[in-house]
Amino acid sequence: MANLQINIAGVSFKNPVIAASGTYGFGREYDEAYDISQLGGISCKGTTLEKRDGNPPPRIAETPAGMLNSVGLQNPGVDYFLQRDLPFLQKKDLTVIANIAGSCERDYCEMAERLNDSAVQMIEMNISCPNVKSGGVAFGTSCKSVENITAAVRRHCKKPLIVKLSPNVTDIGEIAVAAESAGADAVSLINTITGMRIDIHTRRPVLRNNTGGLSGPAVFPVAVRMVNQVYNRVKIPVIGMGGISTWEDAVEMLLAGASALQVGAAMFRDPYAPLKIIDGLQAFMEQNGISSVSELTGGVQLW
Repeated sequence: MANLQINIAGVSFKNPVIAASGTYGFGREYDEAYDISQLGGISCKGTTLEKRDGNPPPRIAETPAGMLNSVGLQNPGVDYFLQRDLPFLQKKDLTVIANIAGSCERDYCEMAERLNDSAVQMIEMNISCPNVKSGGVAFGTSCKSVENITAAVRRHCKKPLIVKLSPNVTDIGEIAVAAESAGADAVSLINTITGMRIDIHTRRPVLRNNTGGLSGPAVFPVAVRMVNQVYNRVKIPVIGMGGISTWEDAVEMLLAGASALQVGAAMFRDPYAPLKIIDGLQAFMEQNGISSVSELTGGVQLW
């Protein structure tokens, strides 16, 4: 059989398919449908120092080939995660990635400190959060702020550090280089694209927060382009995400430069999507004489 095993920053995954943060919770609900140990890994729900209730509803809206969300990082807080959710995940045979978020540099650093001695194997830092000390501008929108927050967290973080990049920037390649130079062990992209829908009858935005993050198949071509851009700019591994729905999408994202994949919105339509992607990827490799999935990474032949 073709070898689906990968290694990201010294951490082993049995296959490259990871449940994306925010779409899989902490795995409990999906584990009622199938054994989540079949996945390569899980990036847990974005977690903050304290419990967050998130944004007021409505905070989800369907769009052509995708969805908008402004959930607002609703989560039970890091202590609850460590006491209640992590023990459950430790019983599963998959790599556990903690996704951390905050409103200031200190939040991120303290989160990293709290997780250092835990069973979490990696930390994924969500830098699409608004920095309250810089007027609400997201951490991930400038090279300087990305470099600063990554360097600060790197000093406190003993785990391999993934920096999750926002697509709402001018040059994502430069942003990735800034993260790499400040000590990131890997980057993951893309996070959601800012979007908006308006109810023509009420003349109000469909979402109470006015805008939200667009995800789903609609963003896939943008994600492929950005993953390829970043792959050609950095030496650290790239974890690709954004609209991956099928095994064909997975192969395409790997060819663009991804070493691993995160599947998100597709699971709202089909909870079994990641398992189908794993099976399809395995079959594709065997049919094409590809012995290791890592052989696909960056295999696109540009004109």
